[in-house]
Amino acid sequence: MAISRRNFLVGGGAGAGLLLAWGLWPRSYRPNLVASPGEAIFNAFLKIGEDGHVAVVVPQAEMGQGVWTSLPQVLADELGADWRTIAVEPAPISPLYANDFLIGEAAQGMLPDLLKGVGGWAARQYAIRSALMVTGGSSSIRGFETRFREAGAVARALLCTAAAKRWDADWRACDTAAGFVTRGEDRLRFGELAAEAASLDAPGGVTLRAPGAGGLSGRSVPRIDLPSKVDGSARYAGDVRLPDMVFAAVRHGPHGATRLTGVDKAAAEKVPGVIAVVQNPGWAGAVATNGWAAERALDAMRPRFTTDGPFPDSDSIDQALNAALDGGEATRFVAVGDVDAAFVGKQGLKVDYSVPLAVHAAMEPLAATARLIGDRMEVWMPTQAPGLARAAVARALDMSEGQVTIYPMLVGGGFGRKIENDAAVQAAIIAREVRRPVQLTWSRRDDIQQDRFRPAARARMAAALGERGEVVGWQARIAAPAAMASMQSRLMAGGGDPGAKAELSAVEGALPPYAIPAIAIDHLPVDIGIPTGIWRSVANSYTAFFTECFIDELARSAGIEPLSFRMQMLGGNPRLAHCLTTVTAMGGWDGGMPGGNQGLACHSSFGSHVAMLVEAHVGEDQRIVVDRVAAAVDCGRIIHPDIVLQQIEGGIVWGLAAAFGATTGFARGMAEARNFDALNLPLLAGTPDIRVELIPSKEAPGGVGEIAVPPVAPAVANAIFAATGQRLRSLPLAIGGQ
Repeated sequence: MAISRRNFLVGGGAGAGLLLAWGLWPRSYRPNLVASPGEAIFNAFLKIGEDGHVAVVVPQAEMGQGVWTSLPQVLADELGADWRTIAVEPAPISPLYANDFLIGEAAQGMLPDLLKGVGGWAARQYAIRSALMVTGGSSSIRGFETRFREAGAVARALLCTAAAKRWDADWRACDTAAGFVTRGEDRLRFGELAAEAASLDAPGGVTLRAPGAGGLSGRSVPRIDLPSKVDGSARYAGDVRLPDMVFAAVRHGPHGATRLTGVDKAAAEKVPGVIAVVQNPGWAGAVATNGWAAERALDAMRPRFTTDGPFPDSDSIDQALNAALDGGEATRFVAVGDVDAAFVGKQGLKVDYSVPLAVHAAMEPLAATARLIGDRMEVWMPTQAPGLARAAVARALDMSEGQVTIYPMLVGGGFGRKIENDAAVQAAIIAREVRRPVQLTWSRRDDIQQDRFRPAARARMAAALGERGEVVGWQARIAAPAAMASMQSRLMAGGGDPGAKAELSAVEGALPPYAIPAIAIDHLPVDIGIPTGIWRSVANSYTAFFTECFIDELARSAGIEPLSFRMQMLGGNPRLAHCLTTVTAMGGWDGGMPGGNQGLACHSSFGSHVAMLVEAHVGEDQRIVVDRVAAAVDCGRIIHPDIVLQQIEGGIVWGLAAAFGATTGFARGMAEARNFDALNLPLLAGTPDIRVELIPSKEAPGGVGEIAVPPVAPAVANAIFAATGQRLRSLPLAIGGQ
């Protein structure tokens, strides 16, 4: 498709521009960027300075996944820039930067009920018009690569046009490389042409280069965010310092219908440095000249909360899930073939699996700094969704969104938790009350207690086997809270019912990748009384556990070696099959023989495919030890190989955390875990040998930030079965567990 500069200015890309300019709801959006002295704005994603620096505007939050490198790399490759001149700045809130890919393709559960039946187009329109900027769902490259390539291509054509005018030549005879426009021996720096080029209309016939033709995409260029993180100059929310700033701490009550009923204000005010005590229906806050004094004041004031009705606890959560699985109302989201007929007269197997709530446990707890200036509120915060944060602060203060400015900071671990904005709202409320800039950092205890947990889930898996041992019928009944509805109720005005409702996202990843003639996938929604939300790999983290453990059990029941059992059903998924054959070659697959120590699992999600081979054993203390993890990954065309490797390796460690811990029990509505030491997280000394092979591919890029998480736990469980003969069907995995 030919690209025009007008299309790009209007819609942030040719496709989006056409949608916005000529769709059912016509709108025109121009970049709301600010040019520094000597800079020229080319489009919504690019500014070039007269000194030659190239400022790439990135709408996605940088939280360690490398998006501030990979997306600029895409644009710089198309532009023909010198990587040493690339700088990054976060995008302002604007419809131009909406993640319509994520909302349209992966998160329709967040949409108002009115739009759910209209389809992906309406979802994308809703995202754009609402300026829904969201980092999540492994969507950054998948959703923005084309737009960044188009931004670079248009700017390249404009620079070539400006140079061609000086050389009295056809712009098509010009090219770009290493920050220069070239034609034969002629060379002009981008900086010399920027102001003139940005004022031109793009010529007709602008096309995209082949990926990597600019010499950057597909290479492991130096990460832009690393130097400042290594030398300590990177600024996170806790590094913000403002004149006359004070520090706040908050304390929350139990989950449930809880309200604050009293504090000992006099005791709090006796703590040296205390400035104010703030009371809110759901929490108590203290403000002081330093954070330690604020925490001591909270202890002194002894906030008292009253809860109407029962407290949610571990027993009530289990009872609710079991009741839903046994007798809840099911909604069938996948129906292939005649499942009932498939089970008639066939050998079958039925097994239950379970997973607990999972915590985010990001290194950086929730934090925000807020400052009231006149009738405007400014907030500095780590956020995966700045537009939603702005809306939440505006609602809490009864302001218009135009009165609220959000300054997105580097995110010290998000994993879905920082899509939400609890601390920002609290900091803004406190700042308005004390009339001074306020920095609020949640304690680790409150960060765990008030987490928006990955849902606990139960599954009843049933399958029928044919005469050759193949699976001919498959049914998965999954009881789990509706995390998307829960999150929607908190994030959006009129966001809907936070209670139990069926939603497709609760069973995401439950459709097996195997060729099975009859399949049924049911969701049985359940309200457990604990808020749930988005967590790295979302429902895939438990549906892969259910599916891949069950597949291993079926293979043993059929008397077929687990790799062969999978491969005979993967004719329709050659990419995943290739991952399996690759990883078994890497790991020296022993066939999963009894008395061995190897387990397999595979999964497809976010447009990518992963297979894992795990070696594990049981130590003398009866603790499970994972010795080695091998992973083969097909994530399509790769932008930055090292970043992909980092994300896969990190995802494996995250998956190990979920396999052995990263959870908490509840008593009287309060989380029993108070710090990292109670979560049984992997330690560096206990991390297994990890080997990853990236399979070359010319397919479109898939997501990589979450894909390594789902196969880890089932691969470990299957390895332990091979080693011990014991089936582990519940997380966290433990010898003697169920």
